[in-house]
Amino acid sequence: MAPTLPYSVCSSFFYSLAFMSNSVLSSEQLVQQLEWRYATKQFDPTRKIPDPIWDALEKSLVLAPSSFGLQPWKFFVVHNPQSRQQLLEHSWGQTQVVDASHLVVLAIKKSVGAEDVDLNMQLTADIRQVEIDTLTGYANVIKNFLANPKNPDFDVNDWAARQVYIALGQFMTSAAMLGIDTCPMEGFMPAKYDQVLGLAGTEYASVLACPAGYRHPDDKYAQLPKVRFKQADIIAQIH
Repeated sequence: MAPTLPYSVCSSFFYSLAFMSNSVLSSEQLVQQLEWRYATKQFDPTRKIPDPIWDALEKSLVLAPSSFGLQPWKFFVVHNPQSRQQLLEHSWGQTQVVDASHLVVLAIKKSVGAEDVDLNMQLTADIRQVEIDTLTGYANVIKNFLANPKNPDFDVNDWAARQVYIALGQFMTSAAMLGIDTCPMEGFMPAKYDQVLGLAGTEYASVLACPAGYRHPDDKYAQLPKVRFKQADIIAQIH
């Protein structure tokens, strides 16, 4: 496994690098941090992510790409210790939920439809300073996709969930670049999470959870080599 910088150095270096104009990581730095990243099994409950770094990670969620740019999601950062303890009961005993510095629950917006498209088009018009009428054709394409999908098995909530996975990937990669550990979690009871977080009966539904923080020194999984198929086995070059 590639050598890594100490936590404090790693976090400050990549955080400053992220906000330098026109700067990029080297290919070696990228691979090094992706090698360093793993699904953290044991977090250090005494270590907290500094506010500026967490703010950058929240921005990584805001900047995540989605189909048509519709952003059919909402991200809930759970600060309350009592709520996190309740969530532990519905997380198959995975203590990352309570031990990590931060816990974000990624939720879909259910039954995305024409009103959401109109809201997005208005936001686009406002931000890009264009007339809303110029977006009508594009808006109709999206509305037709949602209302009359070519795939007969299309389910709008399943589609929204796939968008949330994109946001999760961006969040985890961003965290690794900043020297922050994460653990993506599907292993929980979404309906129970919704009850604890007050989402039951609302337009949002939990899909994923991702604790974030700093690995515990005793987490044996941190030193295990990654188990991956060879690059040539899973990447095909089509010329």
